[in-house]
Amino acid sequence: MSTFPTPPARGMGTILALATLLVGCAHAEAPVQVAPMPYVPPVEGAAPPPPPIPVPPPAPTVPPGMQYLFGSGEGSAISLQAWRGLTGYVAQQVRRRPINSVVLAMDATLAAPRFVPCGRKPFAAVFDVDETVLLNLGYEYHDAANPQPFDDARWDAWEKTGIGQVAAVPGAFQGLTALRKLGVTVVFNTNRSAANAVQTAAAIDGAGLGPAVHGETLFLMGDDATGSKKDSRRAVIAAKYCVIALGGDQLGDFSDLFNAGLTPAPRRATTLAAPIAAKWGAGWFVLPNPVYGAGLKGGFDDIFPADKRWAPPATTEK
Repeated sequence: MSTFPTPPARGMGTILALATLLVGCAHAEAPVQVAPMPYVPPVEGAAPPPPPIPVPPPAPTVPPGMQYLFGSGEGSAISLQAWRGLTGYVAQQVRRRPINSVVLAMDATLAAPRFVPCGRKPFAAVFDVDETVLLNLGYEYHDAANPQPFDDARWDAWEKTGIGQVAAVPGAFQGLTALRKLGVTVVFNTNRSAANAVQTAAAIDGAGLGPAVHGETLFLMGDDATGSKKDSRRAVIAAKYCVIALGGDQLGDFSDLFNAGLTPAPRRATTLAAPIAAKWGAGWFVLPNPVYGAGLKGGFDDIFPADKRWAPPATTEK
């Protein structure tokens, strides 16, 4: 009868198994010593290492001003609001026939404004074109996708060839239609070039905002010797019409005096001071344009008064 060894008690077996496991883990976690790689000099005539893979430049993004003006509901709401206010004001003026137009006389100042008399002249409303009645979507798309400083030649090419890539400013079609039904002549006064009068008229007509006839209801830079200034053109229009509304996206669409070398803070102050402050929404109507123009100027000292600068209070460490 053969005999077998007696198995160890259960408690002892458990202890032995645990000890074996711990020893194995200790060996598994021990750091592995790696010998340093010896220096190998480059072999003469060997192929050079491949060049690093170039990192592509970041994709262009739409500037915030364009997002607001061309894409946001807020931008379209402000445009509709401006056009509704304008047409309502004009309807009132047609009924009451004002004594004076809203065009400043050539010898007027902003501090002492004087306006061209109306007499019995027919009514008109005068508007800038770009970003006032037309949105230059095609041009601004190219500018956003290919950011670069403003270039006269590129803008000239746009005036000549971008006729179908514009859209009416929200509210402009309804507003201009309502004015014409009131018997008010719509006149455009823009700094597009007189050399491109045919194309500009076609762009306005194509957006449903015409008619625009050069020299009659369309006035352009180059029609006189004053360049981009608009006061002389406004004077010609006011000599023929009782102008009861002006619309634009730049202060120069109301008077060249706003651009007479003023820095941002004084220029802003002129819009807030009496009696000019009373004209906004009452003959002078501004359309939003945060994309370009004379209003986009100023450094920290121009924009933020010294007594209005804030920083979060210092925190006390515990």
